[in-house]
Amino acid sequence: MIDLSGLNPQQREAVTHEGGPLLVLAGAGSGKTRVITYRIAWLISERGVYPSQILAVTFTNKAASEMLSRVEHLVPQGGIGVRPWIGTFHSTSLRMLRRYADRLGFTKSFAIYDTSDQLTLVRRVMRELQMSDDAFPPRAILNRISNAKNDLIGPAEYEKQNIDFFGARVSEVYRLYQRRLKEFDAMDFDDLIGNYVLLLQQNEDIRNELHNRFPHLLIDEYQDTNHAQYILIKSLAGPKGNVVAVGDEDQSIYRFRGADINNILNFERDFPGARIVKLEQNYRSTGNILDAATGVVSNNIARKGKRLFTDSGSGEKVRIVTASTDREEAQFVLEKIVALQPQYKLSDFAVLFRTNAQSRPFEEELLRANLPYSVVGGVKFYERAEIKDILAFVRLAVRPHDTPSVERVINVPSRGIGDTTLKALDDEANRANASLWSIIEGPLDFLPPRAAKAVREFREIIHDLQRAATNPVPDFLDYVLLRTGYRRMLQESRDIQDESRLQNLDELINSAREFVEQNLTASLGDYLDSLTLMTDLDRYESQKGVTLMTLHAAKGLEFKIVFLAGMEEGILPHSQSLEESDDIEEERRLCYVGMTRAREQLYCLYALERRVHGMMRDQRPSAFVQEIPDQVKEEVRLGRRFFGGQPPRQFTPQVKNIASFFKNAPVQFDPNSIRPALAETRSAELKRGARVRHEQFGDGTILTMEGNGPDAKLTVYFDRAGSKKFIAKYAKLMRI
Repeated sequence: MIDLSGLNPQQREAVTHEGGPLLVLAGAGSGKTRVITYRIAWLISERGVYPSQILAVTFTNKAASEMLSRVEHLVPQGGIGVRPWIGTFHSTSLRMLRRYADRLGFTKSFAIYDTSDQLTLVRRVMRELQMSDDAFPPRAILNRISNAKNDLIGPAEYEKQNIDFFGARVSEVYRLYQRRLKEFDAMDFDDLIGNYVLLLQQNEDIRNELHNRFPHLLIDEYQDTNHAQYILIKSLAGPKGNVVAVGDEDQSIYRFRGADINNILNFERDFPGARIVKLEQNYRSTGNILDAATGVVSNNIARKGKRLFTDSGSGEKVRIVTASTDREEAQFVLEKIVALQPQYKLSDFAVLFRTNAQSRPFEEELLRANLPYSVVGGVKFYERAEIKDILAFVRLAVRPHDTPSVERVINVPSRGIGDTTLKALDDEANRANASLWSIIEGPLDFLPPRAAKAVREFREIIHDLQRAATNPVPDFLDYVLLRTGYRRMLQESRDIQDESRLQNLDELINSAREFVEQNLTASLGDYLDSLTLMTDLDRYESQKGVTLMTLHAAKGLEFKIVFLAGMEEGILPHSQSLEESDDIEEERRLCYVGMTRAREQLYCLYALERRVHGMMRDQRPSAFVQEIPDQVKEEVRLGRRFFGGQPPRQFTPQVKNIASFFKNAPVQFDPNSIRPALAETRSAELKRGARVRHEQFGDGTILTMEGNGPDAKLTVYFDRAGSKKFIAKYAKLMRI
């Protein structure tokens, strides 16, 4: 028997749902993981469901492991020793593709490409197509391809749908990119779900097998599902539609990754007869924090509607802190942390912001005070060059036909194989319609003797790694460092940073030891799969110092004290989100997520001046600040502007200030006369696909152009700054 006495009435209703589609609207901190785990345990213990008939899907491996651990605690015997299937969308997809990949023309040991591998392949394809990285940024192309895959749009369909200049070139890359993946016996991260859907759509026997095998389907974080995941869920649910979806539309903040809030808003339409249970009791935050967050997000239209409450009391009011500058904003945060340190640990504090660039003044102030901190979202451990190098060698020991891995390490450490030799190998592979490794395994008589000798040396290294690959994973990694000469290369280097690179490689071996301890029968291929499927939240560990992180990275976490920095128009909400109502609503949800990370105290900060692109700029407080109910907030004003209780100065457009200044001048001044000169761009020179230069953002390509003449709306993708929108006459763009 499962003891349900610790659940509130709504949680109990969701846990004991008898069957059919159910949507659990779980507000922030309302115990959604508790509901999912108790439901799994209830199905096993009270309804006699065999554990392997339950499939629970979430978005992080950490969440999946936590669910499994809780279920095993609630049902110690594990339902006669068998576990339910609990994993991420990608890990469960991979598990099935490893069984049936041959139905799609892959081997069952296919490679999986992460973002770094994908970029390498995109660049390779672009070279084949003679496309310049300057004109067509590889990351922008990869984003387009990823978005297409999330919408289950293949290369042929994409080519028909995209007729703009940039899209036409993307379609060329997409087509060849997919062909090369197939040749290299590889799938990228997005293919795992897309190919799983394809497998189900094309194979009725597999589809029927899974409907019978998993009559109980539970989906966590349903608001974050994209179109491909939505179609996968519909395919797995089958005709009975026996799916329990848990999510919160107010925390849907990943539209840039393809997440579609309509999936949760339209649940009843997609699954007729669905019941809805709302979890509104919050177990994390105080009443004032909840009322503040609800006051903000309730201004959205795209929501089901719920109001969070707590039994833990009102707590302290939310502080709205007005600083003169962004530096003063950071100094206030530091002073508050120091003042509260006797009562709290440093790990209880988090500074959240909209963009990574906002971290700098906070880092500098914490460094001056000698307080430890960590910035979440810097260069990720598994994306460091030395880690990628060693893992490329590991992959070649398992899958030697992985051409991008061959290209990455064939001359690492240096063994005299330059670009000329690599091109000769590549040309021979294209001529023979074979993989690069197949050519390396051949006679190599088309190469000069010295180059052929170096390639044979590399070949022998990979052969030795293949022979050693049956050893335990940590021992094998140690052997890779020795046999390749990589450790010796770093030890003999005079670069001071190579010492930390050696430490990173030692940490990689530590991670392998942890993996083996938790997966005693796992193979080297399983270890590689686990690294590829790891998400950002899986890599996050509670920090010893103050945590600095973006709002997107903070989802799913909680801290006793939260400083929500930069609550200004153009920052939160972001400047690129001000034109569309859907974008504004997502920014509001992002604000809501940040506010509900706080358990005891919440500070919402904004500055009246901020340094942007090297210049001090006047700022306005975010509209979200005004949406916080008056009864739950209190104002805190800092700095010289408020000395003696003076209110903040009113902001007016710069031209009006100039007009006021010249009002009584002997020579009258017409502010309208300067407007065309301020930002005039000869719009007749601009067209879609043109390369342009901006004095602030640098060089870029015009992606879209709506309308003609000086009032045309432009979207420009800058090589360094990304996508920006302009009105032609104010854009200050120069053709290059």
